[in-house]
Amino acid sequence: MQVDAFTMQVHAFTMQVNTFAMQVDALTMQADTFAMQVDAFTMQVDAFAMRPINGIAEYDQI
Repeated sequence: MQVDAFTMQVHAFTMQVNTFAMQVDALTMQADTFAMQVDAFTMQVDAFAMRPINGIAEYDQI
């Protein structure tokens, strides 16, 4: 009976470890999503910086 209880504890611990690994994966996915959002925002800022001013592009005013 003690062996069965120990085996059940090992299974429970293994399940906790797997749950923790899934949480780490979810957090990593959230971090990746945030990084993609930052990239998209940076691209929007770049596009805004390259907009024409009075019909003349900024790099044409050199």
